[in-house]
Amino acid sequence: MYMGPDHGGQIMKNSNFKSTSNRSAPTKYRTILHIDANSFFATCETALHPEYNLVPMAVCGSAEDRHGIVLATNALAKKYGVKTAETLWSAKQKCPNLLLVRPTYGLYEEISRKMNRIFYDYTDLVEPFGIDESWLDVTASKKLFGGGKAIADAIRGRIKQELGITVSVGVSFNKVFAKLGSDLKKPDATTIIPPQSFASVIWDLPVNYLLFVGPSCARTLNRIGIKTIGDLACANPTTLKEYLGKTGVMLQNFAAGQDYAPVTPMGYEPTPKSVSNGMTFRANLATPQDISFAVTYLSMSVAERLRKHGLCCNTVAVTIRTPNQQSFNRQAPLNHATCLYSEISKKALDIIAENQYMHKEIYSLTVHAEKLSPAEDSFQQQLFADDWELNYKKHYSLESAVDSIRARFGRTAIGIASAVKNPLIV
Repeated sequence: MYMGPDHGGQIMKNSNFKSTSNRSAPTKYRTILHIDANSFFATCETALHPEYNLVPMAVCGSAEDRHGIVLATNALAKKYGVKTAETLWSAKQKCPNLLLVRPTYGLYEEISRKMNRIFYDYTDLVEPFGIDESWLDVTASKKLFGGGKAIADAIRGRIKQELGITVSVGVSFNKVFAKLGSDLKKPDATTIIPPQSFASVIWDLPVNYLLFVGPSCARTLNRIGIKTIGDLACANPTTLKEYLGKTGVMLQNFAAGQDYAPVTPMGYEPTPKSVSNGMTFRANLATPQDISFAVTYLSMSVAERLRKHGLCCNTVAVTIRTPNQQSFNRQAPLNHATCLYSEISKKALDIIAENQYMHKEIYSLTVHAEKLSPAEDSFQQQLFADDWELNYKKHYSLESAVDSIRARFGRTAIGIASAVKNPLIV
């Protein structure tokens, strides 16, 4: 399933992959599974509508909503060469009779929850990434359920029988190789990459098969003669560091099987270095009122996440993309650290106004909170005037109360009035 251009980076951010030093190496091999649902959106839709199996079908964002890319395809569409992340226009050129299906996100979330309930029958060490894939550490479960392959096959069978979709499973001794294994054979397959002979299984594969080696990184490696995972494992570390910095050394460790990152149970979130929220709205932001709504709408999410982590920002930045796809980023410091959406949105609007964009059309907009610091440290270092401090605490209590209501009753339980039936988001 297509997760966007930052898929790999997001995995690293959420999965603590930087904890891979030899000092954290386990004394015994672990048994890690990576379970990846096959064409998740498409198979969920087909489970609900079996007739979709008879025609080439793609789940896609709406062209009217300006999210017109392919999100997932069925097997018949794949035969025409239709791929995830390509535009609907391109997909239709390849397959004129392609059936386009709008995504049913509630269905996908329900099936994802049911998948995770099955995983928890085998281990409590489950680390989801996105909606359709998870790592499982089943090292302590083998006495109950058998080895890694037996557990993988049992989970595959249950998901197919109980949910009507298929998954591919990689079984290995670390997360990177387990992920690689789940990608090697699709659909509905189990692939084992054993610790004793992993080199013979994967070192001849193209280097871009390795997690975190995206197109740009692969081109850099190819230019210096590194074509395969084995080439990467045996490369000169000094050369890798010269061209890719610390990332090159980390990738070489991965290629050599030196990934010791733990499977981190759901609920763990690393402390962010910045917090942002961006959106392409259903129409261009064409008036100051549109821009003000969009900034407020995005800033609410940014501020909520800051409070969740007990952080404040000292700088606000704005990224604007114009209808002709030009973009710019501007930032400005705050007078004091904050985690209030009212203050973040005001600074963001000031930035937009100062750059003379309040009366220009905007295609997409992102609000960033940067230069983060712990909330308690930020406020201890400030000598607030009494009136200011009382006013800040009042607004903080109000916005925190909104957080609590949303956490208990859902994000739609309370919000800004201007969001109700607003054509920019509805």
